[in-house]
Amino acid sequence: MAEPLNNNSRIKRESFPGDYLKIITERAKKSKVYTKYQLIGLLLAQLLDDEEHKSLYIKMAKKSDEAKLLELAKSISEMKRVKNKGAYFMRIWHQRKKEKNGQTERR
Repeated sequence: MAEPLNNNSRIKRESFPGDYLKIITERAKKSKVYTKYQLIGLLLAQLLDDEEHKSLYIKMAKKSDEAKLLELAKSISEMKRVKNKGAYFMRIWHQRKKEKNGQTERR
């Protein structure tokens, strides 16, 4: 009996060698940066050792002043006693934002 013309399994095996699929999966894992704020956000995540929240930092870089974000992140990244640099960064950032808007709270 002749093999059907639309045998997808045969086409897949012949068209995609095993190495090609590995290359595609590796390529998907690499970061693709298209805009300046994406680069700034990824730099913030690296400086603060907080790769899990890189999308948050990209969003912050899009909406906020990039120079101020980088300045704060660099100063926090140099602090050796801070265990969770990402959380500390967010706390200081929100405090500065409140001070800027005149909403300082005293505890």
